[in-house]
Amino acid sequence: MIKMLPPEYLMTSQKVHRTPEEVWKEMISIMQRYRIICLGVLFVFALSLIVEISPGHAADEIKIGIVLPLTGTLAKIGEIERKSFKMAIDEINATAGVNRKKLHSFIEDTSSRPDVGRAMVEKLIKKYKVQLVSGGCSSSVVYAVAHVCQQNQIPFLVSTAAADKITASDWDYVFRLNPPFSKYASGMESLFSEIIRPRTAVILHEDSRFGAKRAKSFANICKRLHMKVLMNEKYEYGEIDFIPVLTKIKDKNPDIIYMIAHAMDGSLLMVQAKELKLTPKMFIGDAQAFSSPAFQQDAGIAAENVIAGTLWHQKLPFPEAMDFYNKFKARYHTSVDYHGAEAYAACQVIADILNRIKSSSNTDIREALLNTDVKTVFGPVRFTTWGKMKNQNKASTYVVQWINGKLEVVWPKKSATNSFVYPVNWLKNWGY
Repeated sequence: MIKMLPPEYLMTSQKVHRTPEEVWKEMISIMQRYRIICLGVLFVFALSLIVEISPGHAADEIKIGIVLPLTGTLAKIGEIERKSFKMAIDEINATAGVNRKKLHSFIEDTSSRPDVGRAMVEKLIKKYKVQLVSGGCSSSVVYAVAHVCQQNQIPFLVSTAAADKITASDWDYVFRLNPPFSKYASGMESLFSEIIRPRTAVILHEDSRFGAKRAKSFANICKRLHMKVLMNEKYEYGEIDFIPVLTKIKDKNPDIIYMIAHAMDGSLLMVQAKELKLTPKMFIGDAQAFSSPAFQQDAGIAAENVIAGTLWHQKLPFPEAMDFYNKFKARYHTSVDYHGAEAYAACQVIADILNRIKSSSNTDIREALLNTDVKTVFGPVRFTTWGKMKNQNKASTYVVQWINGKLEVVWPKKSATNSFVYPVNWLKNWGY
């Protein structure tokens, strides 16, 4: 390979009248100039390293990944949680952050699909180098995400997803704030035992996996309480005419009607039950659909005195619970349910553990999660091992009832914001 000499050297070599000493001095001068250039390059490189770790850059940030269903079937819930995460992170960063470090969140959309959730959390871990993952919603998606986090030993704080197997898989790096599915109806079960004491029940549920699982769980409660299930009927998701199936239920004359549906279905069921003058001892709505403001708005007077299970209410005696509800409503001009409280509380837990960690290593973050004992807007949070559950918070469940157009906590009694209305004169309620 032919190496080109510097032009200066060629010029000096062609000056035949210069002495060897003069040529040598010229060469030293050229070498000194090159030395200055090299030192300049090194200086720029060193300066770039200083900028990399200066205040306001990556070294002063704590990276957390958040996975939520922002599109797909659970997009509405995902959006509530996204707003709650955003509000909490903004508040934390506005008050000097955590250990003088800002929280930098990366939110990825799972589209309510396990394969997408898996891909998104791998992106968070490998591309963005997050130190902790939170969020959730769909149990199948969260289970897939949890598996990836466990494999990579990245702590995952689940805020919403109920399948028992998520914290019953003996995983060390997976922690859950909300209660497992098997405990969701514990509040309702105690209300049946102590107040309503039903002997017969009809279960009406949508024909989704969600509906089938909820129906099976409630059938198990009926079995434990020696309640006879007269019908366990499914309907096509999105149905608008419930008169035929409600007529069949009316003929059975059950003590309670347990409905598992999404918001629009739930309001239609109650409006059409009112039209048929269907009057059991109690109408019970499972899941968030029957405790949302949309249900009361769409069902109107037909929603009055319907009860539902819930995981949270803004009037519960938790620190800043009502304050969170009011701040959310002021910022986003809409009310918030337990999904938002779970997301906000997850950030409170994250801030707490990051204030206690010795380092930002995954093992230290996991250790801090194990030693968590903090009060949040969702209630107290401690991760323990009990039964088949590992790293599972023991959260309570509640029964709420629509009373005079407002959603009130009615059970357990010690947490009630209003007295339980029972028995209910449905015909009088409906103006007959």
